[in-house]
Amino acid sequence: MSELKTKKKGKLIVFSAPSGSGKTTIVRHLLKQKELNLEFSISATSREARSNEVDGKDYYYLSLKEFKTKIKTDAFLEWEEVYRDNFYGTLKTEVERIWAKGKHVIFDIDVSGGLRIKRKFPEETLAVFVKPPDLNELVRRLKERGEESEDKINMRVAKAPAELATAPQFDKIVVNSNLEDALEKAYNLVSDFLNT
Repeated sequence: MSELKTKKKGKLIVFSAPSGSGKTTIVRHLLKQKELNLEFSISATSREARSNEVDGKDYYYLSLKEFKTKIKTDAFLEWEEVYRDNFYGTLKTEVERIWAKGKHVIFDIDVSGGLRIKRKFPEETLAVFVKPPDLNELVRRLKERGEESEDKINMRVAKAPAELATAPQFDKIVVNSNLEDALEKAYNLVSDFLNT
């Protein structure tokens, strides 16, 4: 893998979890804490944008062909085919863009991508796994969102046990049974890591 080009490196903060664990809520909270100096890494995807999503804000939307070309040219820090022909990845240029601004990069990505970043940058990365209290609560949260079909929810729930099994490979685990507690623990973990 070719190294990232930016000389001035910040740190990488990875939050990974099964869908419905609350990682996005935690990441959004941390981004509002200006003293942490974080900027969100926008992932690239080959899936279609949802009606409420904006290119360059929610994701960088690429055609399947564009995504595969970028894989061949080593443009990604990490990537994965999450579902058939549904690719997600982190463009190296995205991390370089954020580091060039003198900020630290925060990721909200799947467990495989999170662990790949940790392996490539072990010293610069804090990898945090967000764990739901249990699978029943995970299902309840996914249904409560009201964003996806029953089939899509079932697909996410079917992936959850394998994702939960990766938790010990992360630096830290935050159990999200009480959101206020989870937000405080996540803040303290990130703050401590950035100050070391």
